[in-house]
Amino acid sequence: MADSESRVLTLVREAPAGDLGSAAATSAESGLADVVTLQRRRQARLSAGDEESFFIDTLSEYQWARDAAGLAPSTLSNLVKPVIEVCEYYGTVPWRLTQREVDKYFAGPGKRARSTQRAKASQIDAYFAFIEQRYAGEIMRRFGAVVESPIDPFNRPRHRGDFGLRIPPSQTAMREFFSRWRDDLPQARKYAVACRDYVMTKIAYLSGVRAAELCGVCIGDVHWEHGQWGRFLVNGKGAHGSGPRQREAYLFQEGRELLWWYVEEIRGEFGDDPGHPRAPLWPSERKPVAVAALNLPIAPAIVPSTFRKVLHTAAAAYLTGPVTDLFPHLLRHACATHNYERGMSLWEIQKVLGHDWATTTLRYMATAQADPEQANLAASSRAAQRLVMDHGNLR
Repeated sequence: MADSESRVLTLVREAPAGDLGSAAATSAESGLADVVTLQRRRQARLSAGDEESFFIDTLSEYQWARDAAGLAPSTLSNLVKPVIEVCEYYGTVPWRLTQREVDKYFAGPGKRARSTQRAKASQIDAYFAFIEQRYAGEIMRRFGAVVESPIDPFNRPRHRGDFGLRIPPSQTAMREFFSRWRDDLPQARKYAVACRDYVMTKIAYLSGVRAAELCGVCIGDVHWEHGQWGRFLVNGKGAHGSGPRQREAYLFQEGRELLWWYVEEIRGEFGDDPGHPRAPLWPSERKPVAVAALNLPIAPAIVPSTFRKVLHTAAAAYLTGPVTDLFPHLLRHACATHNYERGMSLWEIQKVLGHDWATTTLRYMATAQADPEQANLAASSRAAQRLVMDHGNLR
């Protein structure tokens, strides 16, 4: 079907009757016949600004589409950053990029860690899949450019063993770490903040939750009556495009006692209403000026980046041994590894971490000190014990 901008409009004034020859002779003269080609007029109107404006529109529409698919706001803000980064470097729009230009950028000024480059390439490729699916025809008609992703089979990053093995501190090192930190709490310059950081770290270690999950917990999310020692709700990591999934995290006996002390003795020192169900369990000590002016009953929650800084500082001060640094995901690895070493089964650790697949849980226990020979002896001993007990019950 013909496009409206490619149609030819011919305006021919009617010639006087009996003067066909004269009309034919003067048809090419100005004023007798005006032939207007919309395609030519469109080409004359086009400028670099038109392409730039269309590019910005596609970025917004791509984010809207991914928002409709259920992606988190933090994910949406990062989807288009690599596309803008490369386009700004070359001063062009995406459909003018070539594979060679992308190769030169990521091999030169844009070179980063392997995981970072892999993520950026994936985001660029996903954006090109969007504009190819929805706007390839329009881009071809308006700008005469073919939409083709600059990420091809030759420059697409692969997983090539660039995942470092995360080795958590030993059980002894973690016990000494928390013991030293606890002994220093009374001397802290900001006692309430120091206690919040300590309890938050200990709960992260015991429950195995992620930093973003832990920071988002509210007072109303803690259910003291669930299970044997209470549990708390977290908005877990999404899978298979489902978005965040809510699940219950475990406190265990030590975590229940510690969290109860924190809620009763420390939480009320942060200046907001700790009885509000949507008040954060881990409030920030600093309120933005705009938030403070509103005098809201709820303080802002601590953010994951602040929690990471707390862990780095505490590890430098109190952690000893081969592992000298901590970050939230290493606490998650430590939770899985130490529970396995204490005898918790793979299925139970999978429940604690909230994984869909046991194979994912196994990667968190890559450094666990398993002893197959000792397990075999223990299994034989249990079997022999059962035979003795069964023999004694015979009548």
